[in-house]
Amino acid sequence: MERSDILRAGAMIVVFAIFLATLHVIHRRPAERSVSDAPSVSTPDDLSAELRRCGALGPQDAEDPHCQAVWKENRARFFGGPARPLLPQAAPATQTMKDATQGDKR
Repeated sequence: MERSDILRAGAMIVVFAIFLATLHVIHRRPAERSVSDAPSVSTPDDLSAELRRCGALGPQDAEDPHCQAVWKENRARFFGGPARPLLPQAAPATQTMKDATQGDKR
């Protein structure tokens, strides 16, 4: 065997060793985090609660200014706008159709 063949075999071994080291680094798993470091389960925010409340109002209350602001904020959040917390507001005094029809039957 000539000297160039030995150098070529050595170079191939070095390249193979670098390849294996790279694979090892890529597939290395991160250290396990303790439970206290894990983020807590997200709780529904005020916007989610307001969206549910406005969704339950029905089409007759579509002109509610607070609900329009809530839907606008939801669109802004969805399209990447900054999330601003909304101040909680009491439910409107208007009755829904279901409540109004039940009130008539009593």
